[in-house]
Amino acid sequence: MSIYWIIFIGVALASWVVSKSLESKFKKYSQVGVRLTGKEIAEKMLRDNGITDVVVTCTRGHLTDHYNPTTKTINLSESVYSQANIAAAAVAAHECGHAVQHATEYAPLQMRSSLVPVVSFASRWVMWAILIGMLVFVNFPYLAYFGVVLYGLITLFSVITLPVEINASQRAVAWLEEFGGVDRDQVKMASDALHSAAYTYVVAALGSLANLIYYLYIFFGRRD
Repeated sequence: MSIYWIIFIGVALASWVVSKSLESKFKKYSQVGVRLTGKEIAEKMLRDNGITDVVVTCTRGHLTDHYNPTTKTINLSESVYSQANIAAAAVAAHECGHAVQHATEYAPLQMRSSLVPVVSFASRWVMWAILIGMLVFVNFPYLAYFGVVLYGLITLFSVITLPVEINASQRAVAWLEEFGGVDRDQVKMASDALHSAAYTYVVAALGSLANLIYYLYIFFGRRD
């Protein structure tokens, strides 16, 4: 078995373990009640940070929570928006952390936002460029190289996402500590849940980096 497949299997296994751990923790912490719903938590955190132009909305689905800097909306999934538990509070505060990043012009968020159109294009065409590039590599290697560049941009996006997500969680936990609506043990629970969520981004970045190295090895190794 090649070193690449060992790494690939390792990353896939880590992703499964992290996903199961995250699911378990959010299920556990969704049983711990707090005074405010996710919507109310988000609105209060926004007010406390002097943000008045961001709207909190409800979106369908599970784990579909996100902040949209273009529309300035915090979109919370139905279970987070309407429920009052520590898991919902953690998610709502985390998404508000992104809104605070936007308002304070947090550099990694700005960099990630600027890459969104490029990464959207890259995600659409990268596999076609790489697959067709493999078939015509001998006569037309530059298509494969173009695919590698596209995948490199996707990997860069994954890496930049790490500090953005970690910082948003740090802002969320810091605000929850100051908020006073949750006790110290509940803040620790929220922090634990958000740490588990952060590991999903770490695994995703490592997987993307492993694939990029593999493509570099295949195509630039062939050239040699």
